[in-house]
Amino acid sequence: MNDSSRSSSPGGGQTGQPDEDLTIPRAAMNKMIKELLPNVRVANEARELILNCCTEFIHLLSSESNDICNQQQKKTISADHVLSALETLGFGDFKKEAEEVLNECKDVAAKRRKQSTRLENLGIPEEELLRQQQELFAKARAAAAIQEQQQIGAFLQGGGGGTGQQPHPMTVLLPPKDSDDDEDYS
Repeated sequence: MNDSSRSSSPGGGQTGQPDEDLTIPRAAMNKMIKELLPNVRVANEARELILNCCTEFIHLLSSESNDICNQQQKKTISADHVLSALETLGFGDFKKEAEEVLNECKDVAAKRRKQSTRLENLGIPEEELLRQQQELFAKARAAAAIQEQQQIGAFLQGGGGGTGQQPHPMTVLLPPKDSDDDEDYS
Protein backbone atom coordinates (compact mmCIF):
# COMPACT_ATOMS: atom_id res chain seq x y z
CA MET A 1 0.00 0.00 0.00
CA ASN A 2 2.00 2.89 -1.29
CA ASP A 3 -0.58 5.65 -0.88
CA SER A 4 -0.65 6.60 2.82
CA SER A 5 -3.67 8.91 2.46
CA ARG A 6 -6.07 6.06 1.73
CA SER A 7 -6.16 2.30 1.62
CA SER A 8 -8.40 -0.45 0.39
CA SER A 9 -11.00 -1.90 2.66
CA PRO A 10 -11.43 -5.67 2.80
CA GLY A 11 -14.46 -5.39 0.52
CA GLY A 12 -12.38 -3.80 -2.22
CA GLY A 13 -13.70 -0.23 -1.85
CA GLN A 14 -11.73 2.79 -0.75
CA THR A 15 -12.20 3.84 2.87
CA GLY A 16 -10.44 7.18 2.75
CA GLN A 17 -8.81 6.41 6.11
CA PRO A 18 -5.07 6.66 6.67
CA ASP A 19 -3.19 3.36 6.83
CA GLU A 20 -2.49 3.89 10.53
CA ASP A 21 -6.22 3.65 11.27
CA LEU A 22 -6.33 0.22 9.62
CA THR A 23 -3.47 -1.45 11.47
CA ILE A 24 -3.15 -3.54 14.58
CA PRO A 25 -2.46 -1.34 17.61
CA ARG A 26 1.28 -1.02 18.15
CA ALA A 27 0.99 -1.79 21.87
CA ALA A 28 -0.73 -5.09 21.10
CA MET A 29 1.91 -5.96 18.50
CA ASN A 30 4.76 -5.09 20.89
CA LYS A 31 3.20 -7.23 23.61
CA MET A 32 2.85 -10.16 21.21
CA ILE A 33 6.48 -9.83 20.10
CA LYS A 34 7.67 -9.76 23.74
CA GLU A 35 5.59 -12.86 24.56
CA LEU A 36 6.88 -14.80 21.55
CA LEU A 37 10.49 -13.61 21.76
CA PRO A 38 11.12 -12.72 25.42
CA ASN A 39 14.94 -12.82 25.23
CA VAL A 40 15.34 -11.12 21.85
CA ARG A 41 15.57 -7.41 21.16
CA VAL A 42 13.61 -6.53 18.02
CA ALA A 43 14.55 -3.35 16.15
CA ASN A 44 11.89 -0.73 15.47
CA GLU A 45 12.18 -1.28 11.70
CA ALA A 46 11.58 -5.00 12.22
CA ARG A 47 8.58 -4.23 14.44
CA GLU A 48 7.19 -1.96 11.74
CA LEU A 49 7.72 -4.66 9.10
CA ILE A 50 5.96 -7.26 11.27
CA LEU A 51 3.09 -4.83 11.83
CA ASN A 52 2.76 -4.17 8.08
CA CYS A 53 2.88 -7.90 7.26
CA CYS A 54 0.21 -8.68 9.84
CA THR A 55 -1.99 -5.88 8.55
CA GLU A 56 -1.59 -7.04 4.95
CA PHE A 57 -2.37 -10.64 5.97
CA ILE A 58 -5.55 -9.51 7.73
CA HIS A 59 -6.62 -7.44 4.72
CA LEU A 60 -5.94 -10.33 2.35
CA LEU A 61 -7.78 -12.83 4.55
CA SER A 62 -10.77 -10.56 5.10
CA SER A 63 -10.98 -9.75 1.39
CA GLU A 64 -10.98 -13.44 0.47
CA SER A 65 -13.50 -14.17 3.25
CA ASN A 66 -15.71 -11.43 1.84
CA ASP A 67 -15.48 -12.95 -1.65
CA ILE A 68 -16.49 -16.37 -0.31
CA CYS A 69 -19.33 -14.77 1.63
CA ASN A 70 -20.57 -13.00 -1.51
CA GLN A 71 -20.34 -16.22 -3.56
CA GLN A 72 -22.62 -17.89 -1.02
CA GLN A 73 -24.94 -14.87 -1.22
CA LYS A 74 -24.56 -14.14 2.48
CA LYS A 75 -24.40 -10.68 4.04
CA THR A 76 -22.28 -11.46 7.10
CA ILE A 77 -18.81 -12.99 7.07
CA SER A 78 -18.81 -15.99 9.38
CA ALA A 79 -16.00 -18.02 10.90
CA ASP A 80 -16.57 -20.68 8.24
CA HIS A 81 -15.90 -18.10 5.53
CA VAL A 82 -12.62 -17.15 7.20
CA LEU A 83 -11.58 -20.80 7.58
CA SER A 84 -12.38 -21.42 3.91
CA ALA A 85 -10.36 -18.33 2.97
CA LEU A 86 -7.35 -19.73 4.86
CA GLU A 87 -7.56 -22.89 2.72
CA THR A 88 -8.04 -20.93 -0.51
CA LEU A 89 -5.06 -18.67 0.18
CA GLY A 90 -2.78 -21.62 0.94
CA PHE A 91 -2.72 -21.19 4.69
CA GLY A 92 -4.45 -24.49 5.43
CA ASP A 93 -1.81 -25.23 8.07
CA PHE A 94 -3.33 -22.44 10.19
CA LYS A 95 -6.86 -23.82 9.93
CA LYS A 96 -6.60 -26.27 12.84
CA GLU A 97 -5.15 -23.64 15.18
CA ALA A 98 -7.74 -21.10 14.03
CA GLU A 99 -10.52 -23.58 14.81
CA GLU A 100 -9.07 -24.13 18.29
CA VAL A 101 -8.99 -20.38 18.92
CA LEU A 102 -12.55 -20.09 17.61
CA ASN A 103 -13.73 -22.78 20.03
CA GLU A 104 -11.92 -21.06 22.92
CA CYS A 105 -13.60 -17.76 22.02
CA LYS A 106 -17.00 -19.45 21.90
CA ASP A 107 -16.37 -21.02 25.32
CA VAL A 108 -15.31 -17.69 26.83
CA ALA A 109 -18.37 -15.95 25.35
CA ALA A 110 -20.68 -18.66 26.70
CA LYS A 111 -19.07 -18.40 30.15
CA ARG A 112 -19.41 -14.63 30.10
CA ARG A 113 -23.10 -14.87 29.21
CA LYS A 114 -23.65 -17.45 31.93
CA GLN A 115 -21.81 -15.35 34.55
CA SER A 116 -23.70 -12.22 33.61
CA THR A 117 -26.99 -13.58 34.90
CA ARG A 118 -27.44 -12.23 38.42
CA LEU A 119 -29.90 -14.91 39.50
CA GLU A 120 -27.32 -17.66 39.20
CA ASN A 121 -24.77 -15.65 41.17
CA LEU A 122 -27.12 -15.36 44.17
CA GLY A 123 -27.15 -19.07 44.88
CA ILE A 124 -30.88 -18.96 45.66
CA PRO A 125 -33.26 -21.12 43.62
CA GLU A 126 -35.53 -19.24 41.24
CA GLU A 127 -38.65 -20.60 42.99
CA GLU A 128 -37.47 -19.14 46.31
CA LEU A 129 -36.77 -15.77 44.69
CA LEU A 130 -40.25 -15.77 43.16
CA ARG A 131 -41.81 -16.59 46.55
CA GLN A 132 -39.85 -13.76 48.20
CA GLN A 133 -40.93 -11.35 45.48
CA GLN A 134 -44.60 -12.27 45.92
CA GLU A 135 -44.23 -11.83 49.70
CA LEU A 136 -42.76 -8.35 49.21
CA PHE A 137 -45.60 -7.42 46.85
CA ALA A 138 -48.16 -8.59 49.43
CA LYS A 139 -46.48 -6.54 52.18
CA ALA A 140 -46.42 -3.46 49.95
CA ARG A 141 -50.12 -3.87 49.09
CA ALA A 142 -51.00 -4.28 52.80
CA ALA A 143 -49.00 -1.18 53.75
CA ALA A 144 -50.68 0.84 50.99
CA ALA A 145 -54.14 -0.34 52.14
CA ILE A 146 -53.39 0.62 55.77
CA GLN A 147 -52.16 4.04 54.71
CA GLU A 148 -55.27 4.59 52.59
CA GLN A 149 -57.53 3.55 55.51
CA GLN A 150 -55.71 5.99 57.80
CA GLN A 151 -56.16 8.82 55.32
CA ILE A 152 -59.86 8.06 54.92
CA GLY A 153 -60.29 7.86 58.73
CA ALA A 154 -58.52 11.19 59.21
CA PHE A 155 -60.67 12.77 56.54
CA LEU A 156 -63.90 11.50 58.07
CA GLN A 157 -62.88 12.52 61.61
CA GLY A 158 -61.90 16.00 60.55
CA GLY A 159 -65.17 16.73 58.82
CA GLY A 160 -63.75 16.82 55.36
CA GLY A 161 -60.53 18.75 55.76
CA GLY A 162 -61.22 21.36 58.45
CA THR A 163 -58.44 23.33 60.10
CA GLY A 164 -55.94 21.42 62.18
CA GLN A 165 -56.39 18.28 60.12
CA GLN A 166 -54.48 17.20 57.07
CA PRO A 167 -56.60 17.66 53.98
CA HIS A 168 -57.67 14.68 51.91
CA PRO A 169 -55.36 14.22 48.94
CA MET A 170 -58.21 15.22 46.61
CA THR A 171 -59.17 18.37 48.58
CA VAL A 172 -58.22 21.61 46.84
CA LEU A 173 -57.31 24.41 49.22
CA LEU A 174 -57.84 27.95 47.97
CA PRO A 175 -56.01 30.92 49.52
CA PRO A 176 -58.14 33.13 51.78
CA LYS A 177 -59.66 36.08 49.99
CA ASP A 178 -58.12 39.41 51.02
CA SER A 179 -60.31 42.45 51.35
CA ASP A 180 -57.98 44.34 48.98
CA ASP A 181 -58.71 41.87 46.23
CA ASP A 182 -62.33 42.97 45.87
CA GLU A 183 -61.54 44.96 42.79
CA ASP A 184 -62.61 43.39 39.55
CA TYR A 185 -60.14 44.03 36.73
CA SER A 186 -62.40 42.77 33.96
